[in-house]
Amino acid sequence: MKSKVIETKLPSESILSARIKPIDFLDCYSVQSTLSPRRAAEIITDFPTWAKYLLFLRRLITAPFGLSNDGPEVEDKLGAFPVEFESANELIAGFDDKHLNFRVSVMSQNDRVFLATWVHPHNVGGRIYLKCILPFHILIARDALTRVAAKTKPNTKQECAEST
Repeated sequence: MKSKVIETKLPSESILSARIKPIDFLDCYSVQSTLSPRRAAEIITDFPTWAKYLLFLRRLITAPFGLSNDGPEVEDKLGAFPVEFESANELIAGFDDKHLNFRVSVMSQNDRVFLATWVHPHNVGGRIYLKCILPFHILIARDALTRVAAKTKPNTKQECAEST
């Protein structure tokens, strides 16, 4: 059975919740999965070719504005995203840039993986950037969770119950 990606609220237990201000952007999607936050985040940041192409275009377009493409150099990174926090139930990665701050939260809770993105724009440039990339962000986030679900081993007890 294929698991469906749904738009949902950020679980209240997320430490990302403390950052959210009224002017900020926040979205959250989830999918049925028993993967750990780290394993799910590794799948999420292993972008498919079409998404890598979009990120390459972003790099070309934003280079003249001095925006970061690779994030700061740190020991623990997932893709370009420095890992800021990790527990058994949640991983938060991201960084602050001159136009906006952003973090992604990958949570595992109640046999679901949640992917939330928080953005705090610093200026009009950050708000324009966010509006421009938002349709692509949604496509990439939903595709990422579809790939997480595809890598999740089926729960045979649940499958047996669903097939009867």
